[in-house]
Amino acid sequence: FIAPNPTIPPMSAAALAALLRERQPCVVLTGAGVSTESGIPDFRSPTGIWAEVDPFEVASIQAFRRDPERVWRFYRERIHLLRDAEPNSAHRALAELERRGVVAAVVTQNIDTLHSRAGSREVVEVHGSIRSARCLRCLWSEPADAVLAQLETAPAPLCPHCGEVLKPGVVLFGELLPAAEMERATQLARSARLVLVVGSSLEVWPVAGLPLEACAFAIVNRGPTALDDHALLKVDAGASETLSKVLDAL
Repeated sequence: FIAPNPTIPPMSAAALAALLRERQPCVVLTGAGVSTESGIPDFRSPTGIWAEVDPFEVASIQAFRRDPERVWRFYRERIHLLRDAEPNSAHRALAELERRGVVAAVVTQNIDTLHSRAGSREVVEVHGSIRSARCLRCLWSEPADAVLAQLETAPAPLCPHCGEVLKPGVVLFGELLPAAEMERATQLARSARLVLVVGSSLEVWPVAGLPLEACAFAIVNRGPTALDDHALLKVDAGASETLSKVLDAL
């Protein structure tokens, strides 16, 4: 544990910058609160996506097996929305922190690929992404451009090799998280001297447990999280404004 510096205001970006300087390597875990600042709706807030639609009807593996065309109607619109979004200041700040050697990797619950598009190189996507769709029969991976081209004329995309309906490349409710990505994320957390959680309420397990694998963690999030009482530091503010100030302070 690092004793607080009395010259630094508590729970501030400056305090977070001091923590980042002291505790290396740092691994970042991001959630929907980073993407909302790019105009992407979150899922679980009162105005989030799941307030409008039942996730088990459009985003579960059971729904996909029962009615893949309905699932693809939902994901077709979502893929277009996410591809039109642009990285925001938080994404760019994390990419710059990686470039400076302050951040070793980003583990993200987000499926929008914005971290990679912002320039982050070490990105672990534990909930999958929109960059492709996957065949559950032959395991073929089809790029998003080809999937969207099929969806212009068909209700669901088909595998070009075996003809099976492709599944969106995101983790659906009822599916296990990708083993390789979760193993990598866990290794990163265990090797970090600090896990920095940004924009996640830490409600979705097992990813929410990753900070507990590290020797210490800090949180940047608007509103409470499940692990606030265990964090070295909690900044209750937006991701972009906080990380931009952290960059200025380093």
